[in-house]
Amino acid sequence: MPSTVIRAIAYREAAAELEVLFTTGRRYIYHDVPPAVADAFRAARIKGPHFNRHIRGRYRYVECVQD
Repeated sequence: MPSTVIRAIAYREAAAELEVLFTTGRRYIYHDVPPAVADAFRAARIKGPHFNRHIRGRYRYVECVQD
């Protein structure tokens, strides 16, 4: 099911980085995210609440600023 909050998710296992693109256009990279957490996020039927419960506030992140 498409999310009303999350537009895209990418995970780089070698770096343990989870990239999340929100429907607002803002893009964040979350660091030190275990593969199981990324897999569960991708598999979640409802992405927004899953993100809020399991990722937001638990991992360091940076916002990717576009020039």
